[in-house]
Amino acid sequence: MSLDTLIHELRAIVGEDYLLFEKEDVIVYEQDGSIFQVMPEVVVVPGDVDQVAAVVKAAKLANVPIVPRGSGTGLAGGAVPAEGGVVVSLARLNRILKIDLANRIAVVEPGVINLDVTKAVTKEGLFYAPDPSSQAACSIGGNVANNSGGPHTLAYGVTTNHVLGVEVVLDDGQILWLGGEIPDSPGYDLCGIFVGSEGTMGIVTKVAVKLMQTRESVRTLLAIFDVMDAATQTVVDITAAGIIPAALEIMDRTTIEAVETGSPVGFPRDAEAVLIVEVEGIREQTEHSVNLARAVCERNGAREVRVAKDDAERQLLWKGRKGAFGAMGALAPNYYVQDGVVPRSKLPEMMKRVAEISKQYNLRIANVFHAGDGNLHPNILFDMRTPGELDRVIEAGAATLRACIELGGSITGEHGVGLEKKAYIGLLFNEADLEAMSRVRRAFDPDGRFNPAKLFPTPVSCGEMRRQPANIPAGLWI
Repeated sequence: MSLDTLIHELRAIVGEDYLLFEKEDVIVYEQDGSIFQVMPEVVVVPGDVDQVAAVVKAAKLANVPIVPRGSGTGLAGGAVPAEGGVVVSLARLNRILKIDLANRIAVVEPGVINLDVTKAVTKEGLFYAPDPSSQAACSIGGNVANNSGGPHTLAYGVTTNHVLGVEVVLDDGQILWLGGEIPDSPGYDLCGIFVGSEGTMGIVTKVAVKLMQTRESVRTLLAIFDVMDAATQTVVDITAAGIIPAALEIMDRTTIEAVETGSPVGFPRDAEAVLIVEVEGIREQTEHSVNLARAVCERNGAREVRVAKDDAERQLLWKGRKGAFGAMGALAPNYYVQDGVVPRSKLPEMMKRVAEISKQYNLRIANVFHAGDGNLHPNILFDMRTPGELDRVIEAGAATLRACIELGGSITGEHGVGLEKKAYIGLLFNEADLEAMSRVRRAFDPDGRFNPAKLFPTPVSCGEMRRQPANIPAGLWI
């Protein structure tokens, strides 16, 4: 089937207004939140699951790739059409279909914005727990694809811990449910296979999620440190003291500078690090925990510990933390976000490694991370217009990932693998492991058309990094 014929078929499915193929229209879909850019051939915006299924069938007949896309906030290139083809935007599938208060369940379409789920049930004393920093913009479908987390992952887990079932469209256009609306559905956990699959096995069109009960009391403190080692060691000591915080977040001096330059919240610019500690539960428990956490911070040399007096102060602290990525634009035209994990006890060593990498490659790196579970987000600041600088940025990012692995960690905590990290999967898994995963993928997508060139290190060896052939623009590294 020719491209013109495919366009005709897709127009008949979604209508003129929801089919894009002119350059000026599709260019906005060439990039997500990553540094990668590839122009799609066609973009469709279906309005329901039947249209999604019809689009998938048409793409199969045309033998072209299909790339599902949510809000495009992903940071690993997962929504970039690396081999062209059809981008399927799920923005119109944006309805909350069901809220079951008695069983604390919501059923939503993939285009629903993460924060809107919580907004829909706040008055009922409920919330949706996964809270990526982009939760005001990211979609539930994208969260499912990347198994997203957020600052409160420490207490509540990542997306897979909150998804009960998914409706999916498979390679042949078949629509089916995996899992359901009850916990622990019998049989193989096929729902779990889809969460974190990054759109490589089908398109998720509905999601059943758990809702959590709002806690009686939430207390948040800000500890200010003049030494990064002291801040990271405090994270280790807080958990060792038997405190189970809802969140433990660290921002370094460069991140503080970015936040206070872009949208000030009152973080001290001269601090080397600030630590946000949040505890939840019954009032007596949280008071005890916040006092104990305060004592640990002071014992480790915090020059000041501030406890939020009310919800307004608490929200201001979180405004600074969740706005950190966006604030990087105040310091540099471009930034490259890494996403690695190390054991909590290795945080002090890892921060020394990041400092060494910054010096080695002559690049400024801002650190903001979910310290409670060792999930790091070094932001490498740079200017894409400077010749050779992107190469150094990529090399510095690779060095960061290798350091995480050497310290017993992983190459991703919550951003997924996508294009960005697939060349490094072989540093974590051997060939037999990767082949087993590939067989699962092929079982759902035998032609390899769903989001190709993602997750697995093809066609180069697992540990190798190289530029794609000329059909992939310069700057796209895999």
